[in-house]
Amino acid sequence: MKLGMVGLPNVGKSTLFNALTNAGAESANYPFCTIEKNVGIVSVPDERLDKLAEMYEPDKFTPATLEFVDIAGLVKGASKGEGLGNKFLADIREVDAIVHVVRCFEDSNIVHVDGSINPVRDIETINLELIFSDIEMVDRRIDRAMKAAKGDKKYLAEVEFLKRLKEHLENGKSARGFDFTDDERELIKSTPLLSAKPVIYAANLSEDDFANNIDTNEHYKEVCRIAEEEHSAVLPICAQTEAEIAEMDDEDKAMFLAELGLEVSGLNRIIKEGYALLGLISFLTAGKPEVRAWTIKKGTKAPQAAGKIHTDFEKGFIRAEVISFDDLMECGTMAAAKEKGLVRLEGKDYVMQDGDIVLFRFNV
Repeated sequence: MKLGMVGLPNVGKSTLFNALTNAGAESANYPFCTIEKNVGIVSVPDERLDKLAEMYEPDKFTPATLEFVDIAGLVKGASKGEGLGNKFLADIREVDAIVHVVRCFEDSNIVHVDGSINPVRDIETINLELIFSDIEMVDRRIDRAMKAAKGDKKYLAEVEFLKRLKEHLENGKSARGFDFTDDERELIKSTPLLSAKPVIYAANLSEDDFANNIDTNEHYKEVCRIAEEEHSAVLPICAQTEAEIAEMDDEDKAMFLAELGLEVSGLNRIIKEGYALLGLISFLTAGKPEVRAWTIKKGTKAPQAAGKIHTDFEKGFIRAEVISFDDLMECGTMAAAKEKGLVRLEGKDYVMQDGDIVLFRFNV
């Protein structure tokens, strides 16, 4: 699963990406500093996994991971190829969701590609380029459906739906705000629309704004308003501070966050929000050999979850021995949990829950 980081040039996107991944992507004060996309794998913070590691003292510790892609800054006209736009849009097409970094701080030493700080304009610039690209794709779908409808009238309903979708896009509205029916969602699945991808807005604030009352920042308020209108998430963050925190050891990091009145870093919040945005959950396996988080989609059933460990587990699935993380912590040991009857035997129709600790039984 990939999260693409997008934004206009010089909004702090690569600084934030570097802090997230420690990948060392170049960050500088000029447009198109990022040309080739940068990719980094990050661990998903999970306090449950840490607790299991304390309990089992495993030989191996394996958290869930997410892939972050730092995509070069988009500019107006990207959908027409401006500013290497075609390449950037192709990079966005490959990701599953978007972290849209929006500049909400004033600093005369860091140039803005449009000459002033205006998050509403910046968000609109990015969204419109994605929408323009989608309109072209929908137009091609309409042409194909109209040709098919000449020989088969069932395609007329598809044409009508696509025209409604196109009108929605032409009004400057993202596809993620379109009210798709289940059948329409299935129809459009083969044409992945850029503006339909789920979004987290990362509102990049100054250190002063972030350390004081962020609600006094008018730019941040505007981002919140836009996010609320389109049912997207928004996270206030200071990329510069996060870059500094990322270089600290655990003790200094904890002290620094406490001074800021924060329990976790903004980076951890972005990773966790991204995980949820993609509709992902973790089930856990625990023992002396390894404590591990396994990534699955919400709604995954037990045999398919077992297949994440090994295809033989799914083919020969017999049952799953399941206990919730909270129940295990309350009992203290797996043996005590079994004595209390808290370890359940689940079959093929069991839908996995986030934080399930599982032992799969199989036979091949």
